[in-house]
Amino acid sequence: MTSAPELTVVHVAVSDPRVRPLLRELGDEYSRRYGKDAHEELARYPDEEFTAPHGGVLLLLLEAGEPVAGGAFRRHDSATAELKRIWTHSAHRRRGLARRVVAELECEAADRGYRRVFLTTGPRQPEARALYLATGYTPLFDTGADPETLGPLPFEKHLPPAPRTTAPIRKAATQ
Repeated sequence: MTSAPELTVVHVAVSDPRVRPLLRELGDEYSRRYGKDAHEELARYPDEEFTAPHGGVLLLLLEAGEPVAGGAFRRHDSATAELKRIWTHSAHRRRGLARRVVAELECEAADRGYRRVFLTTGPRQPEARALYLATGYTPLFDTGADPETLGPLPFEKHLPPAPRTTAPIRKAATQ
């Protein structure tokens, strides 16, 4: 019996060559679903918004050194991270990798002090909608409505506080 290949999580810059499959496949997928060139939409946010100094992150899951899934967040406001670019390589779908990416992003956001995660997904992405509902996100839209009549579908999730890595500071009693 062979074991599943080990996954490695890496934080990368948008300019890292390993990000190219993510951007290419997302752009192609969005273009097929929405009938227009979506590569422009992926370039809508400056790359630096997905870096730590600007409150964001871009991460990839690597298997045998190759990117198989990834995602990012950017600062939405001081308490909220906005998930973007959740992706699973077309050859690696149906393995739970998107769930892993979302969980990694949530942990990273909590570690950075965010209390809430926000995201939108397109109305023609039922698998994304199902992913967010299955992972505890609250829909901020009428789930009974035809998604095509709603436009982008917003979701939110409140994050638990990040666990302390050090013991709390105890104040000395005053006399």
